[in-house]
Amino acid sequence: MGRVTASNTIVIEAPVATVTAAIADYAQVRPRIQPEQFTAYRLIEGGQGHGTVAAWNLQATKKRSRDVKATVTVDEAAAHWSLVEKDANSSMATTYTVREATGGALVEMTTSWDGAGGVGGFFERTFAPAGLKRIQHQLLANLKADVEG
Repeated sequence: MGRVTASNTIVIEAPVATVTAAIADYAQVRPRIQPEQFTAYRLIEGGQGHGTVAAWNLQATKKRSRDVKATVTVDEAAAHWSLVEKDANSSMATTYTVREATGGALVEMTTSWDGAGGVGGFFERTFAPAGLKRIQHQLLANLKADVEG
């Protein structure tokens, strides 16, 4: 069993505070920016940043879907702002890291989980990151359009 990871980055032409507020807004922004692979979105608790609990179904492939129940933590004390969505139903965690960049904010989105072992795990580690990167790219493009628009 190995760790499977997919990452994506984008520069958004807006102040860091505007971008972080959008990422942390599970009541209004997040339902708007999720691509079609995210369905059945539900806000369970909170709605703004730390302590928020939200759930959705992630259709990663035609045959593979995952019910996600994410609890949100935010770290504003580090050299950069970060938000982590930890899935209560699996080992999956998604981290959004936002830093100052020329012309705005650099957003990095990283998702990782404990992959399967054996031959199935080999294929998961080989192919799952590429598929997830496409989903991440769409979510980040939607975030950019929403914030800049």
